[in-house]
Amino acid sequence: MTETRLSAAEAQALAEATAAAMYARDAAAQTLAIRIVRVQPGAALLTMTVRPDMVNGHHICHGGMIFTLADTAFAYACNSYNKNTVASACHIDFLAPAREGETLEAEAVERSAAGRTGVYDITVRNNHGTTIALFRGKSYRIAGEVIAGLQQADRA
Repeated sequence: MTETRLSAAEAQALAEATAAAMYARDAAAQTLAIRIVRVQPGAALLTMTVRPDMVNGHHICHGGMIFTLADTAFAYACNSYNKNTVASACHIDFLAPAREGETLEAEAVERSAAGRTGVYDITVRNNHGTTIALFRGKSYRIAGEVIAGLQQADRA
């Protein structure tokens, strides 16, 4: 079975449609008010503003919130081809604190994609441009599509 090659415009449209379909079902991202700024094939840029309910006992952003933002950017980047993809492993290095009121951005970039696996680097920065965290995610493609039936319709 051969895969159809998409033009750059078609690949971009598919990435955007896939992100929209994912976000409609992504209760976690919606609850945290994570916003999609940009998605491209193999890449994504998402933002989240640190709210009072996201800070820990040191009055800095809880690491789990930063991880969630990075993991969400990872998810949108690796699913941008409309192929169901999950994390198989990930690692985060926290480099600086994030503070209440700051808007964080997580930029995900595909470093490798071969067969069913991929490697993605995500950089989390605050609104001052300071790098808050570096996240590396390894992905694994599973059966199915984000937008169910799209590939089957293309084959008909």
